[in-house]
Amino acid sequence: MPHQSRRSFLRHGLLGLAALPFGGALLSRSAQANELPRLPLDNGQARALDYVEVASEASDNAAWAEGETCSNCMFFNAENNGCQLFPRHSVEAKGWCQSWAPKA
Repeated sequence: MPHQSRRSFLRHGLLGLAALPFGGALLSRSAQANELPRLPLDNGQARALDYVEVASEASDNAAWAEGETCSNCMFFNAENNGCQLFPRHSVEAKGWCQSWAPKA
C-alpha cells in the first residue's frame, strides 16, 4: 500500500468537498423538477453556511457584501428556488449564505 502524505490527503479531501455541490445537484435531478420544501433555518448545513432568508440580516458577516442574494448566486435555480448547496430544499430568493458566488 503506497504511503499517502498528509498534504496529498488534505488536497484530495478539499477537492472532494468542492465537488459535493455539483454531485448533489446531479443526484437530485428528480427533486429539482418538483416543488422543493423550504430549507429550515435550523438545518445543520444552513447553520454551517450562515444561511439567512433576508440577505441584509447577514450584514455582520465578513463574507457578505451589499447586493448579494440567492437569486444572483451561481448555485441558485430560479425555476424552483432550489440551491445546489441544499439539493433537497428551496431557498428564499432574497436570502444569502457565505458560499455565495456570482453567476457566470
